[in-house]
Amino acid sequence: MLLHGSTAGRAAALGCHARVSRVAADVPAGTAGRAAGAPALGTQVRELLAAAGIESDSDPRRDFDHGIFIPMKVSFPRADIPILQLSLQAGLDPAHHLAIGRALRPLRDENIAIIGSGLSFHNLRDLGNPALNGPAAEFDQWLTRTLCESPPLERAAALRRWAAAPHARACHPREEHLMPLMVAAGAAAEDPGRHVFAGHIWGKTVSAYQFD
Repeated sequence: MLLHGSTAGRAAALGCHARVSRVAADVPAGTAGRAAGAPALGTQVRELLAAAGIESDSDPRRDFDHGIFIPMKVSFPRADIPILQLSLQAGLDPAHHLAIGRALRPLRDENIAIIGSGLSFHNLRDLGNPALNGPAAEFDQWLTRTLCESPPLERAAALRRWAAAPHARACHPREEHLMPLMVAAGAAAEDPGRHVFAGHIWGKTVSAYQFD
């Protein structure tokens, strides 16, 4: 859903996808065309989280989730940058995930991309229901205004109260595909968001954002 930072210099990517656990997986390199893991970055991430009072765990055996390998395969088909997968924390508290992002903010200064992989609309049961086309567009408009126009403090406050946004629960009956956004927005600090993609899936408006 969101991407900020750069992969120049110290090339690595930290991906946060909607898989509820408290595991940060260090995935080893495998066959040709498979991205290497980033165990040293995993240690650094856990240190940053611990410094912010956030518990975490690691699992070197866990493989890439589809929410990591699909967008990374499209973005980096040569699989030439290491990747660290960071899962969501149980409870799906938006304030907690914003705090995770704030704790990881220093990584952006090291040319590490922080990618929040999810979807701005994720109601699979009603994905083909045209009655939700309008509500999806209204929620997307709220999301775009919040990320791209609101001052940082107001943005964070609005994201903490995302469930009060127009048609929020119609678009996200369960919020695990929205929480990666909170991590990315938290890591953005004072940077405004840019609306870098707008499209439709079966009539439902979907968007992507970037923080520079």
